[in-house]
Amino acid sequence: MNYIIITFGYLWDLIFSEPKKIPHPVVLIGNLISFFEKKLYKAENTNKSKFIKGMILNLFVLLIVFSLVFIMVYIASLIHPYLYILISGILVSFTISTESLKKAAMEIYELLNEKKIIEARKKVGMIVGRDTENLSEEEISRAVIETVAENIVDGITSPLFYGMIGGAPLAFLYRAVNTMDSMVGYKNEKYLFFGRFSAKLDDVFNFIPARITSLLIVIIAFFHPGLNGKNAFNSVIKDASKHPSPNGGYTESAAAGALEIRLGGYNYYFGEKHFRAYMGENIQKMDKEKIPGIVSILYLTTFLWVIIAILIGLFLGGNLI
Repeated sequence: MNYIIITFGYLWDLIFSEPKKIPHPVVLIGNLISFFEKKLYKAENTNKSKFIKGMILNLFVLLIVFSLVFIMVYIASLIHPYLYILISGILVSFTISTESLKKAAMEIYELLNEKKIIEARKKVGMIVGRDTENLSEEEISRAVIETVAENIVDGITSPLFYGMIGGAPLAFLYRAVNTMDSMVGYKNEKYLFFGRFSAKLDDVFNFIPARITSLLIVIIAFFHPGLNGKNAFNSVIKDASKHPSPNGGYTESAAAGALEIRLGGYNYYFGEKHFRAYMGENIQKMDKEKIPGIVSILYLTTFLWVIIAILIGLFLGGNLI
């Protein structure tokens, strides 16, 4: 039944996107993480103690999130199977961000079309971690494409993957893992040890979805007239391992190859210059017109993912209703 749930959740997100009048569950997870961080993190602790307390943070947050969602869907299942599907599907929709990711990318695209470079810099600063005050149109476009490519996994295919395995509770468990990584999984003085377990756990959870997603991007690129499948495949083989993340390079390199552009290069973080290895080749010019291309990849990849989930569910003996 999980394939029905994730299909329902995916479609719900496409139609209704994120809730406007109620607190988003991921925000509530973030508040929970902040609560335990304040209780557990002490700057004067030893590095070993920080690491252990970081593990405890994960244990508490994951146990609470999984249990609450499990109780909700279990109660729904006792009332009626269709209510179980409805509640589970809506909950899964809260773990994915297809529409919000597309909306953010296309808003920046429209700002660039209107030559509103300052507004575009501010907007892209809301979805990337790098400094954006002085970015050119080309650099803004690259930032958008990189973050959309990476977040296809973090924001959509990974939660759908775990939703397929364990329904809404496991999808939310993944979302809690990913949220902890985004909040404490930094390699800075404060979080190097306290957030290390969170960062590693996120890497483990994304390992399989990232590689499957990159394969789907390659497949789509072979059949899409505006994309280059052979180049996408070669880019994954050649460049995926160059990314600082063990998973992020797979979808970024696949997208770079499919769009025939080069990602990576110099970025500034808190005023400091950093270099990220190049992915793909400059076959075509990097500009704003590549943003609709990555949005197409976003939609087609996630749609194909759901279709495959449905076929697997039917093959294993499931029913559509």
